[in-house]
Amino acid sequence: MRQLNVGLIGAGGISHVHADAWRALGANVRVHSHHGAQQLATMYGFTVADSLGDLFAHADIVDIVTPTDTHVDLVSAAIAAGLDVICEKPLAPSASEARELADAAEAAGVRLFPAHVVRYFDEYRAIKERVAAGAIGRLATQRFYRMGSAPTSPWFFRESAGGGIVRDLMIHDIDQALWYAGPVTSVYASQNPTTAKGAVPQPVTAHVVLTHASGVISHIQGSWLPQGTPFRVGVEVSGTEGRLTYSSSADQALLVDTVAAEAEQYLPPVSSGDTPYRREIADFVASITAGADAAVGPADAVAAVAVTDAAYASLATGSPVTLEEGIR
Repeated sequence: MRQLNVGLIGAGGISHVHADAWRALGANVRVHSHHGAQQLATMYGFTVADSLGDLFAHADIVDIVTPTDTHVDLVSAAIAAGLDVICEKPLAPSASEARELADAAEAAGVRLFPAHVVRYFDEYRAIKERVAAGAIGRLATQRFYRMGSAPTSPWFFRESAGGGIVRDLMIHDIDQALWYAGPVTSVYASQNPTTAKGAVPQPVTAHVVLTHASGVISHIQGSWLPQGTPFRVGVEVSGTEGRLTYSSSADQALLVDTVAAEAEQYLPPVSSGDTPYRREIADFVASITAGADAAVGPADAVAAVAVTDAAYASLATGSPVTLEEGIR
């Protein structure tokens, strides 16, 4: 197999796990970013592209790891250049924009992959397989939580700039809820403290309750907490014949998390070696090579953003939002 030529756009926090994955695959990577491109390139043995044109000219695949409000323009430009695209979640700030990107990629005959990495965590994938195999009977309820240090970049706290705790953090578990239980017909959301003048407060916690077309109820909680708070995730899936659970802190009967004077930790902990991020990128590359489907595709990205849109509509009105045709 010939060496992959990859254009990596962005050099922020999430860029490092993508860079590690590309290095593990032996890819030839060019990095373009307004800030930090040279530092990232030096750290991983990549080169710097001085412009998007230069990056596109030397790439087979473009990997976008920039703030959410830049996704539409960057994905559109990569598609117009005839390149396959990987884009960090959420694919776009709104479902209508996400659908337009998915349609544009299909029309151009290029592949578009949303980076919903939780599908590549062993524990979440094992739950999916067991639910599908009927290990706990008919699915009834799901609970997800995800919490840790709040990010430090200001855009995360501006909903108008594509930020917000539901859109950025909780979309991971929204995608999981859809993956396990299928289409959603109703969304109710609450947040404390509430967003004021477009600025998300911190610390902040939000809850999203989904009613699926199948009758399954999903409860999702997300929290951005003070700096130094360890990242914790968990899921509990219950059915008519049993329950499946996973907690990142389950190895301790009593866990007390205290705020530590450390750098921000807004990504879930993973072991070294074959990380979920490496498996995600490898799956995308393999699907291009084989012309096959990956574990997550554009329709999944659109569905997750559509539920997120409904959650924000619910936050604005204080009432549940009905999705008459369901969201897939």
